[in-house]
Amino acid sequence: MASSPGGGSGTRVHVVSDVHGNAADLARAKEGADALICLGDLVLFLDYADHSRGIFPDLFGTENAHRIVELRTARRFEEARDFQRGLWAGIGVDRATAIETAVRKQYAEMFAAFPTPTYATYGNVDVPPLWREYAGPGTTVLDGQRVEIGGWTFGFVGGGLRTPMRTPYEIDDEEYAAKIEAVGEVDVLCTHIPPEVPELVYDTVARRFERGSTALLEAIRRTRPRYSLFGHVHQPLARRMRIGATECVNVGHFASTGRPWALEF
Repeated sequence: MASSPGGGSGTRVHVVSDVHGNAADLARAKEGADALICLGDLVLFLDYADHSRGIFPDLFGTENAHRIVELRTARRFEEARDFQRGLWAGIGVDRATAIETAVRKQYAEMFAAFPTPTYATYGNVDVPPLWREYAGPGTTVLDGQRVEIGGWTFGFVGGGLRTPMRTPYEIDDEEYAAKIEAVGEVDVLCTHIPPEVPELVYDTVARRFERGSTALLEAIRRTRPRYSLFGHVHQPLARRMRIGATECVNVGHFASTGRPWALEF
């Protein structure tokens, strides 16, 4: 488990991101800490490392999952969408209903696994309207909002920006920037996506640049938080780097590691 020393009040926070169905490790993620922070992506639509896992292969089988990964990895997104449309037509069920049913099943398991207290924000593959139904009293959901933990102020901004992947919670750059602005000056800026820095947004396994936020990068330079914490890029070229006074940290792909990143202050 990685850790980073802070200012000395004796508070320890564990941070996870990109949980993607790993409920077993999520239930243990707060052990030894005062609080858990989750930076989103609870849902597992398709596991790019194991094509038999997720909503997509549950509906259409592993071979079709192989094909959709192949097309997406080659950035043939229109072909991938056409392929999916054909699959949905073939099974003759309502797409929205089938996906919501599957997401609800995963959310019931994920939110039941959250320890108390948990502070969470959305990832780009999450479905925000459903969170209020599953978040218990020990889980605080924040997006464009702040909270105090151990005397430090933590700001949260969820979701991702528009991409050809068209994942469920992608928003316009202007809306995302407005949420960053609403958070203002904080000690720790918690987001799902990273700031727009090549080393932080490049995925070395997928061999592509994911979308980071220029508004987040500008806010880091302007407001100088102690930490910028994020996930989203599963195998980044750089897991951490300093931008001015701010330590920027990709807290890791929790679905595969099962280990939180620890912050002590």
